[in-house]
Amino acid sequence: MGKILGVVNQKGGVGKTTTAINLSACLALQGLKILLVDCDPQANASSGIGIHRDDQRSSIYDALMGAVPAEDVILPTQIETLWVIPGSNNLTGARIELAADEDRAERLRKILLPIRDQYDLIILDCPPALDLLTLNALVAADFLIVPMQAEYFALEGVSELISTLERVQSSLNPDLVIEGVLLTMYDERTNLAQQVTQTLREYFQDRLYRTIIPRNVRLAEAPSHGRPVALYDPRSRGTQAYFELAGEFMARNGIEAPPRSTTEPDAVPSAQ
Repeated sequence: MGKILGVVNQKGGVGKTTTAINLSACLALQGLKILLVDCDPQANASSGIGIHRDDQRSSIYDALMGAVPAEDVILPTQIETLWVIPGSNNLTGARIELAADEDRAERLRKILLPIRDQYDLIILDCPPALDLLTLNALVAADFLIVPMQAEYFALEGVSELISTLERVQSSLNPDLVIEGVLLTMYDERTNLAQQVTQTLREYFQDRLYRTIIPRNVRLAEAPSHGRPVALYDPRSRGTQAYFELAGEFMARNGIEAPPRSTTEPDAVPSAQ
């Protein structure tokens, strides 16, 4: 059965959607079959992967509300082995519409169950809030990546997330674990960044990824062009970092890339 990975942090502006987009793309460029699910009403993961907002089009909202099966809202992307279930502003209403339902926290898990075997990995981009949509993602996921900046307030935020995770484990998803914590938008020149990194390493130990995502202009530019950074600028530092993250993620989880044709161009760029 295919695994489901949630990319989650209740703080906004920490590189969560950037990570969901670019980890999905880099894994797909290694030949893995990846489904990116945009669970955020802002639908930034959808636009960042090249799917422009269209609230008249069926989306994850329609699947959550039971109007259509999830397989009917899956769209292709510019990468052959990467697909997306787009988000929608209509998700804002789902928080209210589902509130009275007994299975309100399990909707996402149920709609993904029939299709999860079709993919090597399903990646959920979560809203920057610990709300009903994020709860659905926590219940559906097998494991989580928590992107965070190396700053003081990030330490406070992650303790709140862990408290929520423990409640979900105790009542709804006992097998849920934090697969890794990822430092993003990293500026190694500051003493604070180094101090926070050390604190996180002491607390999370080997769950803190060795890969660190740097501040990078190309990473910031790519979403406005509707392309993951690996397609927007294959030789940027951001591209290299996310390929390294994809490699570390695969190694941690015993995932091997499918054999590639000898005529296929190398997906992993050389750093410059």
